[in-house]
Amino acid sequence: MDRKTKAFILKHLKDHETMAVATLRKDGWPQATTVVYANDGLALYFVCDRDSQKVRNIERCNKVSVTIDGDAKDWKKIRGLSMAATARPLKKPADIAAALQLLARKFPELADISAPEPAEIAVVKLIPKVISVIDYRKGFGHTDLVRI
Repeated sequence: MDRKTKAFILKHLKDHETMAVATLRKDGWPQATTVVYANDGLALYFVCDRDSQKVRNIERCNKVSVTIDGDAKDWKKIRGLSMAATARPLKKPADIAAALQLLARKFPELADISAPEPAEIAVVKLIPKVISVIDYRKGFGHTDLVRI
């Protein structure tokens, strides 16, 4: 991946707060859910309920699809990221603490919310394998595919 593309990806991750994560349900249907995230380089982290369908789906099949974009009033200005990634709930307390610190830095308002019990949450790490960099300013449907 060239430096310009990586810089765009990292800036896009920094400038946005939500992503849609699609997992595969037991019945074979995809399930897309919007979550807030933080990143460390290209690694993405989010928190959800430990007993959520999203976590059960990931534990059954760790392949996920992610989109991170913003609203564009003019479709010719659409820019975003679409990723194929692997996902896994973190198990080690040190890894969980580090991911929660990333989220707390990105979302300082979380300090005002009472923290759930650690046994009630799952901290999920996503590692992109393929990133589609979407930039309609370069033409309708323009995408640059980046393999990690």
